[in-house]
Amino acid sequence: IDGYSLEKRYIRKDGAIIWVNLTSSAVWDDYGQPKYAVGIVEDISERKEAEATQYFLVEASALLASSLDYHVTLTGVANLAVPTLADWCVVDIFQEDWSSQQIALATANLSKRISLQELRQRYPSPNKEQHPLMQQVRQGQSVFYPEFPDAILAEIARDQTHLQLLQSLGIQSVMVIPLRSRGQVFGAISFVMAESGRHYEQADLALAEDVARRAATAIDNARLYQETRQAQQTAERAVNRTLLLQRITAALSQALTPQQVADVVMNQGVTALGAKAGSVLLLTDQGTALKIVQAIGYPQSDIDAVETFPLTAPIPSAEVVRTGEPIFIDNQADWLARYPHLANIPTTNCDFAYACVPLIQEGKAIGTLGLNFAIAQTFDQEYQGLMLTLGQQCGQAIARAQLYEAEQTAREEAETANRIKDEFLAVLSHELRTPLNPILGWAKLLRTRQFDEATKIRALETIERNAKLQTQLIEDLLDVSRILQGKLKLNVSTMDLRTTITAALETVRLAAEAKSIEIQTVFSPDIVQVMGDSDRLQQVIWNLLSNAVKFTPSGGRVEIHLEKMGVNAQIQVIDTGKGISPEFLPYVFDYFRQADAKTTRVFGGLGLGLAIVRRLVELHGGTIHADSPGEGQGATFAVRLPLLKNSPSPVPNSESSPLEITTEDSLLSGVQILLVDDQTDVREFFTFALEQYGATVTAVGSASEALTVLSQSKPDILLSDIGMPLMDGYMLLREVRMRSPEQNGQIPAIALSAYAGEFNQKKALAAGFQKHVSKPAEPIELATAIVNLIKCQ
Repeated sequence: IDGYSLEKRYIRKDGAIIWVNLTSSAVWDDYGQPKYAVGIVEDISERKEAEATQYFLVEASALLASSLDYHVTLTGVANLAVPTLADWCVVDIFQEDWSSQQIALATANLSKRISLQELRQRYPSPNKEQHPLMQQVRQGQSVFYPEFPDAILAEIARDQTHLQLLQSLGIQSVMVIPLRSRGQVFGAISFVMAESGRHYEQADLALAEDVARRAATAIDNARLYQETRQAQQTAERAVNRTLLLQRITAALSQALTPQQVADVVMNQGVTALGAKAGSVLLLTDQGTALKIVQAIGYPQSDIDAVETFPLTAPIPSAEVVRTGEPIFIDNQADWLARYPHLANIPTTNCDFAYACVPLIQEGKAIGTLGLNFAIAQTFDQEYQGLMLTLGQQCGQAIARAQLYEAEQTAREEAETANRIKDEFLAVLSHELRTPLNPILGWAKLLRTRQFDEATKIRALETIERNAKLQTQLIEDLLDVSRILQGKLKLNVSTMDLRTTITAALETVRLAAEAKSIEIQTVFSPDIVQVMGDSDRLQQVIWNLLSNAVKFTPSGGRVEIHLEKMGVNAQIQVIDTGKGISPEFLPYVFDYFRQADAKTTRVFGGLGLGLAIVRRLVELHGGTIHADSPGEGQGATFAVRLPLLKNSPSPVPNSESSPLEITTEDSLLSGVQILLVDDQTDVREFFTFALEQYGATVTAVGSASEALTVLSQSKPDILLSDIGMPLMDGYMLLREVRMRSPEQNGQIPAIALSAYAGEFNQKKALAAGFQKHVSKPAEPIELATAIVNLIKCQ
């Protein structure tokens, strides 16, 4: 063989790897004949190592330059090092406490990788004080053990099990090279020989340090790039947030109501800020509770269930309003640490974040803007500043909207009041002048002319009828004045409603006969007795009957029913007349309101009768209700009055309510009651009614008088009206609750108010009342409520 060359790798008996180059050539004689062959064996291990090293560095450099994600590049370098430079390779980045975060792990076989991962999981990386092997690395020096001693493992191990796991790895030789950038050590690359049996030499250490330098440079470049990128993104976010505020500011300038302001903030702010849900809450008029004005991203059932809640509630929104300080909660753990009693809010098990800022108006918090995030957040100073600015803008916009809304409401109320006043004065003038015409006309004729007896009688009847009509109009006006001033007096006594109804029927019978209207009566066979003013209740029934006759066409029918309804007596007046439109039905009992106030109207009157009726019924502790299918379909008026408690009643069956205690005179025996109501008749009625159950009642007409009584005595319970001059019921109870228990600060309290809506009930409870009883209240209902509340204390 002439000119043959072959490179081959051999393993020596000591385990070392050598490379040789085999070459052969022939020697020829003068005649061109081969004489012999020459073979040369050349050791080329150093060249091969140099080539391998160069190739490794080229590949590593290419990997490090291929991506700005150093996690990816370091993983590639670790994989490249195995098995060329190590049986396994690990890359760690140091944390602030010098514990290690593993970035990359590469192994020659899968079982070793699993063992290493299990070891890392069971024994996480310790800090610098607990890991002697890494102390040298963190000082910027490489760790080099061509022959790895077992003593090092014993020093590293935390317990015997840990030592056994480390020994099972079979470590033979180790290099740990620090990663440094700009004079700071931030990580390390570990190269380990184990199952291959190879051992590191100085050349390997030089190669590893070269790779580490290149890796550190690549990581530093990646970090600089990321910092630049983050700075750019921060700048972009700042610009975007500025644009967001500009858009929201422009939209807020067009919002005319607090609801519209809340809509703008929710619809634009929540999406722009990346939140999954948000809400705007405002203080109620009394400043004692928060009300949800707008909320998005929450289940509607949750919103409906918590429409309002007291300002004292232990929740973030209420806390923000009380303190005026924002709340930023980065994750679920922080939420649970701060609000352990709200662990079930939100109900998800995923991580989340929450931010809530006050809405400021003239230096005071008037509500909150809250945002919920589906994932954990880091609320930096920039974001917090944005939220606070948004909250401030929202608060200012709501202040403007409230002023505008108040102005609009005041203008509309003034216009409505002026219209009603003008209509009423026109009707009043008409109704007062109309009877004067026949009175004055017939009076003049009788004085100046001679008539026969029949004409004189007709003239005098006309004068008397119109005088009575004018007297009734004036009496209605005086009644309204007395009612509005709280000076209407009731002469209360025991009375049978059948007698009262019969008397009222006599006053309208002639008018009904004149129109051929049939009046039918349906009375309960039982005695129906109530406590009340006979004349005033006769006035109520007469008014309802006269209206029925007045608005029922000729040939129609009017029915009046009297029956017992539980603890109430019910009187129904049913007619087949004009009926009431659905639009006017809610206002049928208002003062100075008429369904037809035009000059073309068919029926006269001032529109005061039903308003007076309602107030008279309420002063008797009763209720009145109007119903009508519509115009031309008749109307039904139902009055309910509390029965006299010893009035004969049907024997209850086995399914009757537990309220059989209503017949017990001693239900409130020994109970000291403080009753506060600015209406004299209401005070007198409830005093009388509660005393029938054995209570001792101290009745006062103002909140200030109630506070004086509480300073001088210790009643068992407080019953307070809400709507009172100077100091209302809410203000009264706040003053009471500020007192110590010895000063009656914890006295049980019931709100006894004609403000009967759900909102009013919630407001009363938020103010500190334990119960809300709506007027008109049945005495037995009120007495039972008192008993139940006292038992709970």
